[in-house]
This record gives sequence, structure tokens and C-alpha cells, in this order.
Amino acid sequence: MNFHILTLFPEMVMNGLNTSIIGRAVNAGLLSIEAVNIRDYAFNKHQSVDDYPYGGGAGMLMQAEPVYLAYRAVAEKICGDAQKKRPRVVYLSPQGDVFDQKMAEELAGEEDLILLCGHYEGIDERVLEEIVTDYVSIGDYVLTGGELPAMVMVDAISRLVPGVLHNDVSAEFESFQDNLLEYPQYSRPEEWRGKKVPPVLLSGHHANIEKWRREQSILRTYERRPDLLEKCELTEKERRWLREWTASKNEGRKEEQQEKAE
Repeated sequence: MNFHILTLFPEMVMNGLNTSIIGRAVNAGLLSIEAVNIRDYAFNKHQSVDDYPYGGGAGMLMQAEPVYLAYRAVAEKICGDAQKKRPRVVYLSPQGDVFDQKMAEELAGEEDLILLCGHYEGIDERVLEEIVTDYVSIGDYVLTGGELPAMVMVDAISRLVPGVLHNDVSAEFESFQDNLLEYPQYSRPEEWRGKKVPPVLLSGHHANIEKWRREQSILRTYERRPDLLEKCELTEKERRWLREWTASKNEGRKEEQQEKAE
């Protein structure tokens, strides 16, 4: 998969992505990541790409033409004739759809993906209308630019590209798969500071281990992200088990409160 990141800070992007798993995948030829400096397409000797917004207001705005020229250079390399075939262009913006695992899986199917990073007070609306296919946010907060969100997206999407993870199966069982959080995990030693590994994980009984992990994922999601549980497809047996567990826990809390009151 090929990522093309349009940015004012290419060093920031490449320094962050050329390490660890993503860096190894690039070296192995599984991924291609290029950071295109929008300033290279400025039409003045100072390589200035911003100007004051019409109508007044605080801050500066990235101009349309340098962004468009940077896009065209990448698009023509990808598609040949960018006028006939439009590549997929994601603009990182708090106004976009919130990035999640489902979106990561969908975007991982693209051969080429252009990520556009804004800065200052944003980008001239006219070029966004011309080139952007997707508006994506990584959360309901404001950052100084789109570089960090772009890096987050590249990392999450790259993990889903075949071969990037040494154990491809691990990508299928992490948090947010099936809208469930990941179950608790343990490593050696069997006991650490008085805390023991759950016996079922030492049993070697794979069916019981999978059942325990599924139940723990459900409980963890119920306790930490109940909003996700509403989207999860639980079996009727699992729903009944969760109701019984919840009722039992609530009863235990009542007893504790009574004991404290006494």
C-alpha cells in the first residue's frame, strides 16, 4: 500500500513513521510512505503558502494553488491523468467523520491513499471542494495541524496490510474487533507481587481459554465502553450471561453498602 502525505512538515511525518513496525514494513517493501512538501509548490521566492482570510478573522489560511499543485503532482503519478481518474484524498479535519477500526479496514483496501494535512486556520475551501473525497477526524479536539492525525491513520491502516505484522492473526483479535475491547493478557512469571495469572490460561484447554477471553472482552467493554457494546453482535446466551453477571455484581454492591452502613 502507498501513502502520500501532503504536508508543510515532511520531516515530522517521516521521522515518526520510519520507526518500529511501520519502518520495518517500509524497508521490506510492504508499504510506501512519501511526504510531499506543499511549500515546494509555492509560487513565490519565499515559499510562502498562507495568506490572510477574506472577511477578516484571526490567523492565516493555506492558499489553494500550492495545495492543488502538490495534489496534481501526486495524482498524476498515481493515476496518469488525474483529470479522468480521481485518487482517494483524505483531509484531516475535526469536521470529518470520526476515524475508527471499521474505517481503517475499509481504507486498507486502497492501493494508494493521499492524506492532506492542514495547518494555520485551515485550507482555502475551494481546493478542498476540488480534490477531497473524505473528511476524517481522529477525535473531538483541535490540533495545530493534520500531521499527527495522518500518522495515526497510517499506523492503524498499515497494521491491516498483509505481512506488516509478523503474526497476521493478531490484527484480527485486538481491541475494537467486533466492537469489543481486547481481553486482559498476561505473561511470565505466573505470580507477580501477589497477583496470579488466571488459572484457565494455564490449563491448556483451548476451548475454555477462548470462552474466558470472549467473556472478559464483553465485561471489559461493558465496564469501559458501554457505547460499543450496543453495536456488538452478542449471542442470546452471552446476553443472558451478561445480565446474570450484572445482577450478581449489583447485589454484591448492595451487600457491601449495607455492611458499611452497619
